[in-house]
Amino acid sequence: MSSVAAKNRSVGFRAALFGLAMLAVAFASVPLYRIFCQVTGFDGTTQRAEAAPGAVAGQIGVRFDANISPMLPWKFVPEQETVRIHPGQRTTIYFDATNYTARNTTGQAVFNVSPAQAGPYFSKIACFCFTEQTLKPGEKARMPVVFFVDPKIREDEATRDIDEITLSYTFYPVENPASGG
Repeated sequence: MSSVAAKNRSVGFRAALFGLAMLAVAFASVPLYRIFCQVTGFDGTTQRAEAAPGAVAGQIGVRFDANISPMLPWKFVPEQETVRIHPGQRTTIYFDATNYTARNTTGQAVFNVSPAQAGPYFSKIACFCFTEQTLKPGEKARMPVVFFVDPKIREDEATRDIDEITLSYTFYPVENPASGG
């Protein structure tokens, strides 16, 4: 074997390894980005919490936005469009969903808040968005969200003047639901 052939084989092997590494990074990028956003609140990603710290003086508005992918034949709306709450106050609101098909359908909601810099201060204790939701034919469901806005939002120079936060959801169909529905 000539040295040129050996070099070509070595370059080919390295290129194949590089290609496999890039493929692995591509598959890992979505879960890694999601974890990064959840930890940092980047791009309006909310936080998860076990309990609210307790209400403090002052108020902040929370507006609710509901969207559906055109591929999911549901109706999805908030029961109320806005609330005014005290930072640190545990609050429960509901969204209503209706399946307009004659078969079980499953959806998963993705969410964010705006302005994006409020994300680290918006915490959910419970949310329908944490799991897939399966609705039977014609079924209507009342879906709760339990949340609070961290009082520290008033201490951060970038967020202290925010008077309203929008919590937005978009439901997408789930092709192969985990529940088998």
